[in-house]
Amino acid sequence: MRVSLTKYGLPQVVVIPAVIMAVMVLCFLMGVVFLSTWVFITVELLLAILLVYVLSFFRDPYRSSPQDDDILLAPADGRITDIEQVQNEYTGGPALRIGIFLSIFNAHINRAPCEVKVSQINYKKGKFKDARDPLASKVNESNDLKLVRTKNPSDKLIVRQISGAVARRIVCKAGTGDVLASGEKFGMIKFGSRTELYVPLSSDIECTVRVGDKVKAGLTILARYRTCRN
Repeated sequence: MRVSLTKYGLPQVVVIPAVIMAVMVLCFLMGVVFLSTWVFITVELLLAILLVYVLSFFRDPYRSSPQDDDILLAPADGRITDIEQVQNEYTGGPALRIGIFLSIFNAHINRAPCEVKVSQINYKKGKFKDARDPLASKVNESNDLKLVRTKNPSDKLIVRQISGAVARRIVCKAGTGDVLASGEKFGMIKFGSRTELYVPLSSDIECTVRVGDKVKAGLTILARYRTCRN
């Protein structure tokens, strides 16, 4: 599988590894003279692990997303923490909210759930509570991508990017009026977060995941239209 580093990670994906490697070189030069062998090896090993982790966090794995018109794909990697019925003005009333928690070990790229047009983008400042808590959706820093399906049914959807206790930076490169293909990348949330998908609730929608399921952005099917009306 081809894996690269995401451009959405800039500047951290360059600056942090550069700093870690500089410290490793400094420790090497100092360790030869001032540190015992086991201390020197331990410090270098810990720094190497940190370097690998940082590079891993900003990984951008290649994904070939299914293009079926009757499915909605996961907008993020992670674990399903909650599936609830809520009221949402944009989606037109009752909606199904599917919450995904992204740990610091998940790939953090966000992807479109299906082919959509971006109608609005709304950023909101907020707190940084634990992203596993559904309350984070209401009080944390967040960014709403309000979308319209380009295929029938032309439902209105929302993908909400939410900062967590560690995350402090939401990246969204999509703009109003953009058309995103199913599974197309549009941004990320740095260092632990939550992503939600809002879908209008109807008899045609079938949720295909359960709380506790692990999902992958652009690959895992979260919901399916029982009758695709093209």
